Amino acid sequence: MKAARFYDRGDIRIEEIEEPVAAAGEVLIKVAWCGICGTDLHEYLDGPIFCPTHDTPHPISGETAPVTMGHEFSGVVEALGEGVDDLEVGDHVVVEPYIIRDDVNTGPDSKDYHLSQDMNFIGLGGRGGGLSEKVAVKRRWVHKISKDIPLDQAAVIEPLTVGYHAVDRAGGVKEGDLALVGGAGPIGLLTGAVLRAQGATVVISELSELRRKKAIEAGAADYAFSPAEVDVVEEVKKLSKDGKGADLSFECTSVQVVLDTLLDATRPTGKIVIVSIWGKPATVDMHKIVMKELDVRGTIAYVNNHPDTIKLVESGKLDLAPFITGKIMVDDLIEKGFDTLINHNETAVKILATTDPERLNS
Repeated sequence: MKAARFYDRGDIRIEEIEEPVAAAGEVLIKVAWCGICGTDLHEYLDGPIFCPTHDTPHPISGETAPVTMGHEFSGVVEALGEGVDDLEVGDHVVVEPYIIRDDVNTGPDSKDYHLSQDMNFIGLGGRGGGLSEKVAVKRRWVHKISKDIPLDQAAVIEPLTVGYHAVDRAGGVKEGDLALVGGAGPIGLLTGAVLRAQGATVVISELSELRRKKAIEAGAADYAFSPAEVDVVEEVKKLSKDGKGADLSFECTSVQVVLDTLLDATRPTGKIVIVSIWGKPATVDMHKIVMKELDVRGTIAYVNNHPDTIKLVESGKLDLAPFITGKIMVDDLIEKGFDTLINHNETAVKILATTDPERLNS
């Protein structure tokens, strides 16, 4: 079968590999669509990061490069391994793409399996990936979805769940809360969409005019301000019910000035969630945190959030179609996918890839 394989930094190849089979406790999925993630771009430009090297196997998967890429994917159940009796061939599914040690508690009450030692992701650390025709996944990580949800939109559920978990880390949303999102990249937009679906009024701060426009059109924000044109802190305070600022703020850029803005724009006793991955240390004005009794929290990926995120999408409160800005064949992954997202990313939110020309043309 066809698959996109990570060999090394700047070296991803589309090649033929053997089809997987469903071992005991596994589900064989025929992939419909797979999104290109910022993490995939980082691997291509700066990696290997999550991907193993040619001579250093991942401690859980045991695999070395090359590995199949793709962790944001949807598909159709094609076969069931021994012992899997609660799914059927033909079911539509998405995957919570974790690679986690067998002795870690991943039950429904766990709140920390995503923080376990050597955690990695299907499509980065091994065990196949969504940028291929088929993938075999442990039953624990496979989530059934309604066939009313188009499979292209279903491929956006994985990054949407990152936003859902970020909102969950903030303690959830109360009707009428004012939320500020710093940055209108894919995760910032999807976090905004979750916030609005849960009843918050959302303000996005973003320099790019095209991204601000997308935030409003896609339903990710009620207001979108440019910090180059207005005083975002003052605009947020004007919109707040008592002039004190945002109830919740989400940092989605890893940019110092955005973090500084959030510290000033968040109301006393408010919460700030750091969603972005920072490649360098930040400077934090601790006095502001102390004097406003701010609650600053980190968030990474998701933990038992997929079921609730899927319910949110199935409820119809959130439309994922506007976030899909391109569809390509896996053969064109670099030229039409990576290159667009690296060099022309103001207009691209989520580009999906498939190995099936019929899906691309339907």
